[in-house]
Amino acid sequence: MKAVRFHEYGDPGVLRYEDVDRPVPGAGQVRIRVAATSFNPVDGNIRGGFMQGPIPVVLPHTPGIDVAGTVDALGEGVTGFEAGAGVVGFLPMAGAGAAAEYVLAPAEVLTTAPTSVPLADAAALPLVGLTAYQALFDHGKLTAGQRVLINGAGGAVGGYAVQLAKNAGAHVIATAGPHSGDAVKTADEVVDHATTDVVTTVTEPVDVVLNLAPVAPEQLAALVTVVRPGGVVVNTTVWMPAPSDEARNVRGIDLFVRSDAGQLAQLVELADRGELRIDVAERVPLAELPALHARAAEGAVHGKVIVVPPAA
Repeated sequence: MKAVRFHEYGDPGVLRYEDVDRPVPGAGQVRIRVAATSFNPVDGNIRGGFMQGPIPVVLPHTPGIDVAGTVDALGEGVTGFEAGAGVVGFLPMAGAGAAAEYVLAPAEVLTTAPTSVPLADAAALPLVGLTAYQALFDHGKLTAGQRVLINGAGGAVGGYAVQLAKNAGAHVIATAGPHSGDAVKTADEVVDHATTDVVTTVTEPVDVVLNLAPVAPEQLAALVTVVRPGGVVVNTTVWMPAPSDEARNVRGIDLFVRSDAGQLAQLVELADRGELRIDVAERVPLAELPALHARAAEGAVHGKVIVVPPAA
């Protein structure tokens, strides 16, 4: 089968489109015929060797944390899946990824794929959708009637976060650039972070701040000032710790997203009910994944990009 792998850490030039053996599922595993994976910024950090501590991959490594595809074969002990069924999942970050024609997945990370979008497009959901869900509800404890500031809402995670927060009945303030997706426009207030100071714009305290933007340390620290006493700042830019204010009981939480098939199933259900839009900005052939990594390194990738293997 065809796959993209890197045999050493480095710039996008280390990625190779090559022939590899089709994997054989072991106990508890499902082999998936990949319809698509997606590109996530963490893929570039793993390839560059910057994540060897938290994500110790084995070289050569196939990237691709998200997967959407069809069940191809079942390992020993796997029940609840049938050959040909559409599935979606967030794969273990340190394992072999889905930038290939076939991939193995632990059965427990998979759920039924949405039927409201093409199967390949479902690869745009797992990691970013789960990041938004866990930030808002697991860590932010967001409930109806509360106010949430989503800083950096123009990206893929932000688009889901705005939709989920609105669905939950929250008042949503979103900061984004002028070319952000349609999901951001559904927020109650939209602030252009390129021309406006976010902190001075928020005139009424919020219950939750979700920071998705790679802001300067002083900008991140300033976000705590708009949170009411007892509120929370959830931060996804984990190279800078989330700010807190003990005097006002404002907590700071650094988010490390985890795979959760149950939560992913909830997101799929929302999508199939028409309450969560799955947006895909680009569809790129698997052979062009090295070029996609190069564009991302230059800041030239916007929106969610899915990566599609050759047709069977």
